Amino acid sequence: MPPRPPRKRKTTPREEPLLHETVIESFDDEGVGFARFEGKELRIPGAFPGERVSFSVEYRGQRRMGGRLQKILERSPDRIKPPCHQERACLGCPLIAMNYAAQLRVKRATVVQTLRSHAMLKGVEVYEPLAAQHPFGYRTHAKLVLSKVHGKVKIGIYRRGSHEVVDLNDCPLHHPLINLIIKVVREEIEHQKLWVYDARKKKGLLRYLLVRISPANNQALVTFVTAERNYREITHLAKWLTKKVPEVVSVQQNINASDCNVMLGRETLKMLGHATLRDRVGDTRLAISPASFFQVNHEQAEQIYGLVRKWANLAPYNHALDLYCGIGGIALGLARDAAKVVGVEVVEDAVRNARDNARLNKLENCRFLAGDTTELLDDLVGEFPPDQVVTVNPPRKGVDKEALEAIVAFRPRTIIYVSCNPETLARDLAILLTLGYTTECVQPVDMFPQTPHIESVARLVPSEPLA
Repeated sequence: MPPRPPRKRKTTPREEPLLHETVIESFDDEGVGFARFEGKELRIPGAFPGERVSFSVEYRGQRRMGGRLQKILERSPDRIKPPCHQERACLGCPLIAMNYAAQLRVKRATVVQTLRSHAMLKGVEVYEPLAAQHPFGYRTHAKLVLSKVHGKVKIGIYRRGSHEVVDLNDCPLHHPLINLIIKVVREEIEHQKLWVYDARKKKGLLRYLLVRISPANNQALVTFVTAERNYREITHLAKWLTKKVPEVVSVQQNINASDCNVMLGRETLKMLGHATLRDRVGDTRLAISPASFFQVNHEQAEQIYGLVRKWANLAPYNHALDLYCGIGGIALGLARDAAKVVGVEVVEDAVRNARDNARLNKLENCRFLAGDTTELLDDLVGEFPPDQVVTVNPPRKGVDKEALEAIVAFRPRTIIYVSCNPETLARDLAILLTLGYTTECVQPVDMFPQTPHIESVARLVPSEPLA
């Protein structure tokens, strides 16, 4: 009896996604294409305002929908070929396919529209943005996630809305030294077969890679974040890295065993080299530690610091107060012109850096305090005569009302507000207007080319002459 022929497996034809068409109205605040479709708010990553696109639906809620871009039917005249093959997968820089002049127009419009959403701020003058001289290769600080898939090590960022890591091989926004370090670290982890952390199983060693670059010195500080203390393997990795990339002058290990998504734990160990990274912005020398905040765009940070110093217009007898001062970048510049400068910062590690930086620059008229802004302002108000300058550079959440009231109690002649979030900037400028301070002007600064984010510097003066 002849053998039976093998059964043919029944295959189900793969269903093609149902496609829809729409015209994109605008960007949302993350640079994602926004439209209204079937009575819902629709967001399509990668689509530009004015473009007619076809898309498939990825999710559908009661009021919102998410779409996947399938085809651009009518292209925006601002669209260009992006210098990145991972543009669609990464989505970390959603404006990378838009010409730079158009990016600047979009960002200024964002600031203008956000201010005008407050009726009392409609007359505020918004200048043309200070453009970046180098819109690529500008990022001097990278926070990267590690994962391992089918034996391949990935070092990159999470794909939008998931825990899948997009491998960054040669990011055009990174300083070239960051890309080199990523390549070398990936190769050595695979060679050593080091245990990469699995976020789902909550097992493994290597979790994150943090890299800071000093463009002034072409040097790097590298921090490996691990789930546990493992001296031997991390030391071997550190030695290999400094051998292959001699520009790495400091390697540190941070231990973070928590289940949350906060990158850094409380304990940091110096493995090799210096404790801090030395950098220079303008005429100010800086020492930066792994946990301290510092601007990611060196050139644009120099523009902001110079603008703040110009607008402060301090005389040798003036005092200045710098709030949310970080490692002291703004305060140290002001100290070159003023009689006394006090910096306030909640992060103790940053305050230690600021004090070291004052010594590094031989500036003895600076004092840096660690603690809650509002509480410290209440203690400081008696030290400062009226007619002085206050600068603020808060995180994205802005300044709470109690702190704004405490600032006004100093009766400064000028308030300079540096903001990374137009929404909270507008909110706080409106509050300050009710407290007696008028916004003269706002200067946008393009700190983050290829992304929708924009830094702004606002100058405020008393609405009525100080008594």
